[in-house]
Amino acid sequence: MIRDNWRIVLLVVFVVVAGLALFVPGFGVDDGGNATATNATSGPTNLQFGLELSGGTRIRAPLVGLTAENVNVPPNQQANLTGSVAEDLGVSPTDVQVRVGNESATVEVFSENVSQGQFASALQRAGYNTTRDDIRTGVTEETDESAVEVLENKISESGLTGGTVQTVSSGDQSYIQIEVPNQNRSEVRDLVADQGQVQTVAYFTVEGNRTPSYCEGPVGGNGSGGGGGEGGANTCNVTVLQSQDGFQSVGTVQRDQQGQPIVPVTLTEQAARPFTQAMQRYGFADAANASSRQGQVRTCNFETGGGGHCLLTVRDGEVVYAASVTQGLARQFATGSFVNDPGYQTSAGNASEAQNLQVDLQAGALPAPLNFDQGTSQYILPSVAQRFKGLSLVTGLVAVLAVAGVVFVRYRELRVAIPMVITALAEVFILLGFSSAVGLALDLSHIAGFIAVIGTGVDDLVIIADEILQSEVKTGRVFQSRFRRAFWVIGAAAATTIIAMSPLAVLSLGDLRGFAIVTIVGVLIGVLITRPAYGNVLRRLLTDT
Repeated sequence: MIRDNWRIVLLVVFVVVAGLALFVPGFGVDDGGNATATNATSGPTNLQFGLELSGGTRIRAPLVGLTAENVNVPPNQQANLTGSVAEDLGVSPTDVQVRVGNESATVEVFSENVSQGQFASALQRAGYNTTRDDIRTGVTEETDESAVEVLENKISESGLTGGTVQTVSSGDQSYIQIEVPNQNRSEVRDLVADQGQVQTVAYFTVEGNRTPSYCEGPVGGNGSGGGGGEGGANTCNVTVLQSQDGFQSVGTVQRDQQGQPIVPVTLTEQAARPFTQAMQRYGFADAANASSRQGQVRTCNFETGGGGHCLLTVRDGEVVYAASVTQGLARQFATGSFVNDPGYQTSAGNASEAQNLQVDLQAGALPAPLNFDQGTSQYILPSVAQRFKGLSLVTGLVAVLAVAGVVFVRYRELRVAIPMVITALAEVFILLGFSSAVGLALDLSHIAGFIAVIGTGVDDLVIIADEILQSEVKTGRVFQSRFRRAFWVIGAAAATTIIAMSPLAVLSLGDLRGFAIVTIVGVLIGVLITRPAYGNVLRRLLTDT
């Protein structure tokens, strides 16, 4: 019995599993693929809804940047080219990226103040035959992917739930699309607008009238970095931790005994040793340059431009915190024991800045800032999204009723029409269960895909019914022959649909991608599960075997 009707049994099994995924907590999956109930909405099902059905903010913007491709850069000249181009254009070395391949390299500059002509001239002066026509606006795919990863981390670390980040394309332009449900536009933009580059800079006094060559330019616009300090001494800035690369772990914002917001950090083993050596070289291991426990000795005068020894926390070029090292930390630098336990505390001026600092340290820095002038932003009110959700449900029900009516008018036979409608509904139910199981956030594009699946599904079932009912069916052998002919037609149509939809599902084309994915999955469910099951039902109803 089961062997003869295994296709129907398979359909029932999939319907049961879909029901569990839809209604039983714990069947959703998070981004990492682990089962979790936290992704479920607050409604009666585990379905998640995207921006258009829940409300929130969508921001779409390209990254700032220019790219020169097919530059013949030897592998051992990558660092030299980065430094020379950055110096020539007057930008930070972190704003220049050189990616060396097997035969050529790609050079990117992430700055709004650099033109294509200036970039080409900088490469020419560095010894590379590059013209203005070789420079294109935009960044590489690798840079886009890095930005997506950082923005996903930012949204996650900031506590916003349900946010998604992806790349989408429009013509030759690539955009970063950020969607965060239930958040207004200003909150999301404030979170993603900053590049989030965090550096630790040593600020200290050097004796004599000449500034050492290793000193860098001014930090934070205070005029330090080579200017005169107290008593005729010069001040010097040296970056001792570049961006977030040196941090192994970042704690949550806390308060010290004086109520100052602090962020505990721990350096990696690779960063701890050179950091300790830098602290020894620049005088931070000297107890005389450290603050006392009682705070009576002030050795950091960065805010007044008066010199001293300060560790500066710099975020996107602005100093957010400046303080002397403690006596205990200075002893650790002096003895070298800091390498064994490389943890200390950084901070910002207030709790809000400290929170932003924590997010940036944990999420990493964007390789390039977002160009909001060439992008778009959209905010959908939750009340409007709820209307979309209701109208989507009504549209789906109307589609099902319309299909049921047309099927009944065509066949005038309930034993053919009813199984057809039930099978079509089972297909949609299984597809909903799949959406819930994989954590797919449903939007209007997905709803359009569901309606398309209903239409193509019933169309295939009509092909099966017409082929089998063209004349009286008395034996199972005749039924199988006709069903096989119908299934070849259905299979060819399904293959055509999948091939046509595959580019939309693979390419970053925004809403079209969601429509294509739902349609492809629905077609596969139909061909592999529901169409064979419907054939099995018809065989039981129309034949004696």
